Amino acid sequence: MVKTVDFNGRPFHFIGIGGIGMSALAYVLAKRQLPVSGSDVRSSHITQRLQSVGAKIFHRQEATNLNIFQNASEALPALVTASTVESHKVGFRYEVESDFPQKASTNHLPQIICSTAIAANNAEYQAAKENGYPIFHRSDVLAALIKDYYSIAVAGTHGKTTTSSLIGYMLLKAGLDPTIIVGGEVDAWQGNARLGQGRFLVAEADESDGSLAKHSPRIGIVTNIELDHPDHYQNLEEVIQTFQIFERQCETLIACIDCETVRQRLNPQITYSLDPEKEADYTVKNVVYHAQGSLVEVWERGQYLGQMNISLLGQHNVSNSLAAVAVGRKLGLDFEEIAVAVATFEGAKRRFEHKGHCNGITFIDDYAHHPSEIRCTLEAARLRSHQDCYSRVVAIFQPHRYSRTATFMDEFATSFSDADVVIITDIYSAGEVNLGQMSGQQVADAISCYHKQVYYHPSLKSLGSFLVEILQPGDLALFLGAGNLNQIIPELLAPKAA
Repeated sequence: MVKTVDFNGRPFHFIGIGGIGMSALAYVLAKRQLPVSGSDVRSSHITQRLQSVGAKIFHRQEATNLNIFQNASEALPALVTASTVESHKVGFRYEVESDFPQKASTNHLPQIICSTAIAANNAEYQAAKENGYPIFHRSDVLAALIKDYYSIAVAGTHGKTTTSSLIGYMLLKAGLDPTIIVGGEVDAWQGNARLGQGRFLVAEADESDGSLAKHSPRIGIVTNIELDHPDHYQNLEEVIQTFQIFERQCETLIACIDCETVRQRLNPQITYSLDPEKEADYTVKNVVYHAQGSLVEVWERGQYLGQMNISLLGQHNVSNSLAAVAVGRKLGLDFEEIAVAVATFEGAKRRFEHKGHCNGITFIDDYAHHPSEIRCTLEAARLRSHQDCYSRVVAIFQPHRYSRTATFMDEFATSFSDADVVIITDIYSAGEVNLGQMSGQQVADAISCYHKQVYYHPSLKSLGSFLVEILQPGDLALFLGAGNLNQIIPELLAPKAA
């Protein structure tokens, strides 16, 4: 049976609405004055933001949450409040295949949205299935939105959030009023999404569960390709095949040919590279790295465009900025407009985010959880350390997922060379079962083969006290990982009672 994502007034109910990807979609739909509800196991600033734009939030994932739809005509007014933004007028329906029967045909019944994180035995999911409500993966909603706009979708194993956020910010600064859906929070629009009234949509397109293959944007970007999700992919070849499907579905593909896999396995219409020898369409010369970012000369197909200040730290962010240049020029923006946006973009949260300074120690939070990301982030930290005269770079790392930890153990072992001290916590499971009896101790042991000062402290609860003993004035303390490690930073920044 074929079912469609309907943007014509039918309600949406998100199971797990507080997730970073789910909440961005829910926010855009609510701002479009569509009825939105959802459940999450805890309240957060994200769910509070959704409530502020009219979404109804349940704080338990229970079958009874769906009772509001049993008398749908009465329930609908309670699901949405007036918005200060005019509804974006759309009439597009996106078709997907479904194995679920649809018992009721009324347009008042909800469209149930799930992510890969929602298990089949989830009580709310089971109730939706029994009631015959149409059930969609969150990527189906994103795919429908991508079809509904002139869309720019950013894919790649690393750099998606920063690149998509920067492109969205660039279009915002250029007065194009874009809609933006990204996997991180950005101060420029106070969250992970914004609804614009312009024709452009900038979206982060995730490959982790294969759903990247659903998207057909006008412009696609591929930053790089690596194996990062061994819980879904058996090998790199399967990852490449997903990106090749995405490539075929993009009207124009822009890609970084500094990644050997991209260079050998994709055929982008527009290329960018940090190496002028590769003869990409967009490149940089005379790069100067400094503690606040970079200064570069930008070249377009052999012609000098001008200098560009990049406010984000590290070589990887020069590459991300070059992707934004390629998109901006494709859309007809003047280089000066692009350069102003790049120079003033402050980045997304949890991407080398400065959290504070206490007792002579600087605290940085970063989402890096793959060996390649850790290397890049520590290289940037080392640069900051040299130029700002920090005495040590202390890396505090929480491994993320048992499957990733096991697959990349050898790579993790050699990823911390730019840290003076390494502290490893236990593994954040992200819902995985520990089939191989993996532990953070094994990660610490592997790193200690290449690094002389490695500590293992499994308990997140007591890690703060341990760090108080280890950290010294002059340290740059860098918290790494995609889990909940950063929750201890406020404790370390809190003033201590005399």
